[in-house]
Parts: sequence; structure tokens; C-alpha cells
Amino acid sequence: MIRFLPVVLLAILFSPAFVSGNWPVSRGDATMTGTATAKLPDQLEEKWTFKTGDTIESAPAIVDAVVYVSSLDKHLYAIELATGKQKWKVKLGLMKASPSVKGDRVYVGNLDGMFYCLKTADGSKVWEFETAGEITAGCNFHGNNILIGSHDSTLYCLDEKGKKVWEVKTEGPVNGAPAVIGDVTFVAGCDSSLHILDAKTGKELGLVELGGEAAATAAVANDMAYVGTMANTVVAVDLKKKAKVWTYEAPARQQPFYASAAASDLVVAASRDKKVYGLDPKSGKAMWNFLTDGQVDASPVVVGGRVFVGCLSNDGNFYVLDLKSGKKLQELNLDSAVTGSVGVGPDCIVVGTDKGTIYCLGKK
Repeated sequence: MIRFLPVVLLAILFSPAFVSGNWPVSRGDATMTGTATAKLPDQLEEKWTFKTGDTIESAPAIVDAVVYVSSLDKHLYAIELATGKQKWKVKLGLMKASPSVKGDRVYVGNLDGMFYCLKTADGSKVWEFETAGEITAGCNFHGNNILIGSHDSTLYCLDEKGKKVWEVKTEGPVNGAPAVIGDVTFVAGCDSSLHILDAKTGKELGLVELGGEAAATAAVANDMAYVGTMANTVVAVDLKKKAKVWTYEAPARQQPFYASAAASDLVVAASRDKKVYGLDPKSGKAMWNFLTDGQVDASPVVVGGRVFVGCLSNDGNFYVLDLKSGKKLQELNLDSAVTGSVGVGPDCIVVGTDKGTIYCLGKK
């Protein structure tokens, strides 16, 4: 039997996401929960904006007061969190994947299947690794090793020098980032399964059928994994029993869940049916739903009892919702559809749009 609780606590205590103000991977921490403990203002205001040359579909990484953002203009940017001024940029190819940061290195993959390790100081390349398919999600870390999925139907484990440690083949593209707890990693993909793997060796420890292909990253909390599917469902998996616990499907107008869920007091999932859902983590019952003005592909985050999420409306609607009730607390209009997911800083959030604008929202 895999003992999850101790390693969950260790993962939380020592995750770089829990260094104050850091958001080093796409969903904030190694377990990909999409939650943070930052102290955000009651009302968000625009602190600064930064223009890139094309759409931003990724979530930024925020580490040590620097924002790292990839854009479809083929550049990775490093931006000062306090001022919005560019530190550096580097041309790496078309990118939808979120960058990830560990130590003095930043990692990101592109749509040509190239995966890069760069220096955070100046963006200079340390090494590169080639896969045979698109890379659309960020990497995660296990010790000094790097875990990255590709559309070549493979999850790779690389060492800190970019050498392959192991690889695991799946039956379809790996769309999301792997979650990591202790020495166990979890990844869902287009083979409609949640893979439970030994992070040290790649050995399969369990396989759970999801009933639909997954475009999203699984969020892991309290021995459960939560993942949205292209079959219009959100699925909860008991990691100890390696079995589905519940499946949620909207009662009407069902559409896929491309966004990654956030796992907090409620499981917050967003769908192409234009709604955000607050689901009971034990039963899967919908406690509330909120209708947005557009389809929602960007992944919601939860900070301080509030949900932050944008939608694909032309008006650039970005919402702040009460986690318990789903009630709208604030609505902002950005310059275009919110295609990027949220990154969380110590006192602000950062998000990108279809027009390639990066917004830092907090207190002026």
C-alpha cells in the first residue's frame, strides 16, 4: 500500500510554492491544486500591463519577484513583478506551455516538441531536450529531476543535466502537467486514464479509467485526484483505492472541461458551457454554478476564500467569486478574451489575454 498522508504533508511543507509569494509551476505547487495563501486586496486594481506580440495561453510562473510568461509570439519573457518592466526575453518557438522555475533555472516546452532549460538571470540556454510531439503543458519536479509530458504519448523524467532517466508511454497525447506527491506522480491524458507512477523509476503503480480523454492537469488533495475531461465530466479518484469515487456532469448543455480544476474546500471546475462550478469534494454534488459571458478554458485559482477566473468573451470578462457561494464579488474587463490561466504573487495575480497583454492585478 502507498502511504500518501506523510508525503502529502512533506510535499506541502517543502514545496517551492509555499515560499512566500512564489508560484513556480502552472498550478502553484507540486500537487497542482491551483490554490495559494497570498494576501490579495478586497478589490483588484490594474497595477501594470505588459504587451507581448501574440496570444498568451499559459499560466505565468512567479518566483522571487519575477514573472515568467510564454507567448505565441515565440518568446519567453522575464518581467519584474513590482514594475512590469522587462528583464529579458528569449525566442524559443511557439509556446502554449507554462514555464516552471526551480532554483536558478526556468524550464519551458514549445509546439515543436523542444524542451528548454534556461538561466533565470538572463534567459541563456543551459540545455535542450527533444520530444517527438507538441509540448502544451508545464513541467513538474521530483527532487532534482524534471517531469514533462508530450503529445508523442510519453511522460519523460529528465535529470538536472537534461538526460533522460526514464520514460513512460501512454495510449495518447499527454496534455496536462504531472502532479507529484513524495515519490509518486500522477498524470492524465488522451488515453482516458489517470496513471499513478513511481516517480523514481516510472513503474506503474495503478491505472484508473476516467471515462473520457483529459486535456487538463489533475489536482491532488487529501488522497484524491480531480480532473476534468473532454467527455463533459469532472472525475474524482481515490488514490489509495485507485478507483473512481464520483463523476460530475452538468444537468444540461454539457460541454468539455478543458480547464484544470482547483482543489480547495470545494473543487472548482470551469467548462466550455460558460459556467464555473463549485463541487463538493466528497460527493461531487454541485454546491453552486456561476454563468460567465464566454467559454472558460483558463484554469481557475482559489486564494483566500475567493475564486479568480477569466473567460473567452470578447469583452475580456475576468471574475472574482466567493468560494462558498459562487456569488460574484468583482468583475473586470481586460482587453480581450482571457486565454491564459492565473499565476499568484504575494499580493497580486497575473494573467494573460488573447491580444498578448499581461495584466498584474492587485492594489495600485
